[in-house]
Amino acid sequence: MTVTATPTAAPLRLAITGMTCASCAGRVERALKRVPGVESVTVNLATEEALVSAAAPTDALIAAVVKAGYGAAPRADSVAAPAGPQALPVILACLFTAPLLLPMLLQPFGITLMLPIPLGIALAAPVQLWFGRHFYRAAWAALRSGDGNMDQLVVLGSSAAWVLSLYNLATAPAGATPELYLEPAAAIVAFVLLGKHLEARAKRHTRDAVTALAALRPSTASVIEDGREVERPVEALRLGDLIRVRPGERLPADGIVRDGRAGLDEAVLTGESHPVERGPGDTVVAGALALDGALTIEVTALGRQSALGRILAQVEAAEATKAPVQRLVDRVSRVFVPAVLVIGLATMLGWALAGAAPSIAVLRGVAVWVIACPCALGLATPAALVAAFGSAARRGILLKDPAALEAAHRIDLVAFDKTGTLTEGKPVLTEILAADGDAATALRRAAALQDGSEHPLGQALVAALGERGLAAPEIGNFRALPGIGVAAEIDGEAYAVGTARLLEGAPPAVLAEAAARLEADGRTLSWLVRQSDRAPLALFGFTDQVRAQAASAVARLRAMRVEVALLTGDTAGSAAAAARAVGIDEVRARLLPADKTAAIADWQRQGRAIAMVGDGINDAPALAQATLGIAVDAGTDVAVAAAGASIRGGDPARVADLLALSRASWAVIRQNLGWAFGFNVIGIPLAAAGLLSPTLAAAAMACSSVAVVTNALRLARWRPRA
Repeated sequence: MTVTATPTAAPLRLAITGMTCASCAGRVERALKRVPGVESVTVNLATEEALVSAAAPTDALIAAVVKAGYGAAPRADSVAAPAGPQALPVILACLFTAPLLLPMLLQPFGITLMLPIPLGIALAAPVQLWFGRHFYRAAWAALRSGDGNMDQLVVLGSSAAWVLSLYNLATAPAGATPELYLEPAAAIVAFVLLGKHLEARAKRHTRDAVTALAALRPSTASVIEDGREVERPVEALRLGDLIRVRPGERLPADGIVRDGRAGLDEAVLTGESHPVERGPGDTVVAGALALDGALTIEVTALGRQSALGRILAQVEAAEATKAPVQRLVDRVSRVFVPAVLVIGLATMLGWALAGAAPSIAVLRGVAVWVIACPCALGLATPAALVAAFGSAARRGILLKDPAALEAAHRIDLVAFDKTGTLTEGKPVLTEILAADGDAATALRRAAALQDGSEHPLGQALVAALGERGLAAPEIGNFRALPGIGVAAEIDGEAYAVGTARLLEGAPPAVLAEAAARLEADGRTLSWLVRQSDRAPLALFGFTDQVRAQAASAVARLRAMRVEVALLTGDTAGSAAAAARAVGIDEVRARLLPADKTAAIADWQRQGRAIAMVGDGINDAPALAQATLGIAVDAGTDVAVAAAGASIRGGDPARVADLLALSRASWAVIRQNLGWAFGFNVIGIPLAAAGLLSPTLAAAAMACSSVAVVTNALRLARWRPRA
């Protein structure tokens, strides 16, 4: 296949074939880094792919991988599960090996069976020389580049038994029965092939959740052209197209509803179990399922720009990044194979010096090489992370990288923002008190200043203006006052609307009394001020409904021994009312963005691991400061960008889900690493002492890799506890 030599501007995802262990992944990584123009490389053994940031031709990157002894190709569908070995060679290798193992299996029952030597060689030769040819090629490529890998251990182990058998056969006296080791020679190759096949099947299951997400988008769409519907491939859709979605169909693209009304099941994207009603003007996302109505939708985002595309891109980027603990494993793996080679040779020499027959000494060393294959070590962390990211994505939780997942399991205090996080974020204007009694003029001025604002209170003012049929005046010299409000000029006079920090001195008694009453009732307040003399012109009171899931989310966090606090720029009364409703005791109100950041830094100096949950631009500094920033994905892009994780749908219960999943993930990673290291710590001495035959060593090594990946699969089936 010819690959066009196009400079890679964005990170390129390459499918890598032929990797068998952590050493292979490291060798591919080093080969790619040597290509001129490569900035960064991450190779993931579990997903069998490389993420390359480079201003280098794609064919140069592929050539470097091929030269290192592996295959590479641009991954068109990056969420596809990695392809494993073909089943037929594995089945045939096992069938050819089974008769060779039969005498050993029957011996404990007192049955002595000897295969004819020609038959034994006829069975073992295809396994060694044909089905095992991949190991020879990969071992030779690694040797040429000066690296060590699992294939070298397999080749040394199986070849030593095979060559020793042929040597004994050639030098045996006439009429004597030579000592042959065809059984371990074939069994090593067959068991490793079987183990890699089972491991590959298990690895594909670790990505089931992400693969299922990718399959949510339908392949065709009904496009309205000249008043009639035309079936068109989704890839042919354009921005601005009008598409028709009927009950039972999934949405092919993000868009805005222009006609119709329907209940949509967005659970696959948000994790929310309840259908949501969507009608004209509402935003809808690709992958959602129309339940009970037809919709006409204007396409606003396609492919990777859609909500579904961004989810997949974020999960893929997280999978391609290495967890801090994996870097330690990579360093160990790089020296592991050379060390095992030396240990195997030392074992042979030691047994020979102890007086053992040369064949016995060789078999002891072979057992060391086979038992020590570092497959499980290389898969322990990435297999668990891939399964965890898929499980999180299925529940509406997106993680920026493995470091976020690692940080989450240490969290002991969660700080929530209030508006849009613990509350619905859709406040309604309930009170207008103007100092001069002209509420309509006060509303027109305040709404004009907030027109186009993303802040929920600003949107509530604009909505109230429209409901009353009023028009906003023109404004000029607009500017934002971070953490306070906004300011602009109307008819040559400067006004500002925002928090009580705008005030200079005490407001008129009538407004002060109203503010105290509204605060006590849990209302959120906003002030309109004339900037020339800081005179308060009007007071606005808003009500924001607490999210239905907020109280149970806080209770779950406390049950997990995680403390909960509320950090908000809102008034003390409004903050206290929201905190009472959800069960939070520690409340800090009237905070500027810098105050939230300082509060988190103060907790961190006390040794606390803090998660900050927020949705607004004002929360971005605190999200970045926290041990783990968690953005409500319905919030601003700035907040999402500053966070290490985001939750879709706004359900605060997802925060507890994230912490619980992280704890489960790190428990699995510790178990996997403990098994992988412990397996070698115990297995190598046993093999060197002659307590493990090469055949048993091969079976145990294969079981080790499968056990690690199977353990990681528990995360793919993870469910939050009630």
